[in-house]
Amino acid sequence: MSPLLSVRDLRVSFGGVKAADGVDLDIHPHEVVAVVGPNGSGKTTFLNLCTGYISPQRGAITFNGESIARLSPRAITRRGIARAFQIPQLFTGHSLLENVMLAVAARHGIWTARRPLAHGSTREEAREMLALLALAELADQPTASLPEGQRKLADIAIALALKPRLLLLDEPTSGVSTAEKSALMDTIVTVLRAEKVTALFVEHDMNVVERYADRVLVWDAGRVVVGGAPAEVLRSAMVLERVIGIA
Repeated sequence: MSPLLSVRDLRVSFGGVKAADGVDLDIHPHEVVAVVGPNGSGKTTFLNLCTGYISPQRGAITFNGESIARLSPRAITRRGIARAFQIPQLFTGHSLLENVMLAVAARHGIWTARRPLAHGSTREEAREMLALLALAELADQPTASLPEGQRKLADIAIALALKPRLLLLDEPTSGVSTAEKSALMDTIVTVLRAEKVTALFVEHDMNVVERYADRVLVWDAGRVVVGGAPAEVLRSAMVLERVIGIA
């Protein structure tokens, strides 16, 4: 099976610091891949490179057979890559339903004076997405009032409303209590599988990685140093020392 996302010799530096130092990797359709590594190892930079927020100084990024290395974030989103952020990006003065409706309208290009945001089909599609993520009962709540776990799901609902083929998640469980993490990830991964969305997520909780990832990539000093099945990778001596902190 051909990779959905393919990266070759990806490089970018900031003031002499190599944030991406010859990254090579493939992400295949329908995988859920975790990215782990110490702080400052280049994980979020990689997401920024794949979504057009940073342009590489060298190397190739191919999505669905097309080069996207120097496209704008908007152009990349239109090609099928969406992103949810470590800090949820929400319009806090609007309801949860209105936030998701904005994404639906943007995808269809229907937010115009002639066809307003609250068009019936837009509302219906947004409600269906909220129902998938067990958020339907909160549809009319202002997003500012939601607890962190539900704010994370709201951000993901907005990303999924764009109907991506690939979803990038930056620390989906950060700021969420330990007791809520499993329920959050159960919901996310169930929807990813049902919607056949490929996903790559950055994560620091190794229990989450081992339970939910099909494959894990270990980042260090701007490059992938090891990858494979979580049960194998997370027990390697290098990962225990460099990532988990057990000498």
